[in-house]
Amino acid sequence: MPNASHDIHSEIVKIKAKGEEAALITIIGAVGSTPSGVGSKMLVKADGSTMGTIGGGSIEKLVTEEALKIIRTGKAKRLNFNLREGNECGMICGGDVEVFIEPILQEPKLFIFGGGHIALALSKMAKMVGFRIVVIDNRPDYASSQRFPEAEATIVTDYKQAFSNLEIDNISYIVIVTHGHQGDEVVLERAVKTEARYIGMIGSKRKNRVIFDHLLDKGILQEMIDRVHAPIGLEINASTSEEIAVSILAEIIKVRRAPPAEESK
Repeated sequence: MPNASHDIHSEIVKIKAKGEEAALITIIGAVGSTPSGVGSKMLVKADGSTMGTIGGGSIEKLVTEEALKIIRTGKAKRLNFNLREGNECGMICGGDVEVFIEPILQEPKLFIFGGGHIALALSKMAKMVGFRIVVIDNRPDYASSQRFPEAEATIVTDYKQAFSNLEIDNISYIVIVTHGHQGDEVVLERAVKTEARYIGMIGSKRKNRVIFDHLLDKGILQEMIDRVHAPIGLEINASTSEEIAVSILAEIIKVRRAPPAEESK
């Protein structure tokens, strides 16, 4: 007879290898008559698909909904279910079940294009809240491990070539703060073609509008441009480089933790 628990843990290994996310549900308490016993497991992937079972029926529907929220928040949770008559699950088993839901998450990557003062502050702050940092600049003095010791990688390259060597997926975040409008435009043209979950670009509304118009003239679709957070960051009347970095990181966290229906700007 196949070992369901072994299959689930093998699937978790595959999920991590593919850079995906999920939540593992385990029954940690069962009293009276319940559809499954202690130790039963179910895996919920970020797309809502499942593997394994904790008893079927309405309880699995409710737990799956909670698991998807937990994938977003990153916080484990215990839940209790009353399976007696008149309960919220619609199941009449005569017992009680306690489940533990733990997130299986990837560390998101933050790609910072430009190694100036805003990047310096943002890199340090983002590392503190669990991001893996990659800094890209076309100037050797600005993309170095000495300047960004907390970064996983610092890359010196022409912005036009940078994306060919970067693995940017749907849990990646891109911040564009190069040292000139031309660099910002070059990066943005390539960024909007990726699966990145967040793309933000520094600059005034006027400057950004000029760049957007240039990209539209080049055939970039309006729906791709609509993904861009520009001007970047939440409006907190930021003035210094550090304050601007705070506003950017706050916006990134807002996007990261938002449920799917709220991901649009």
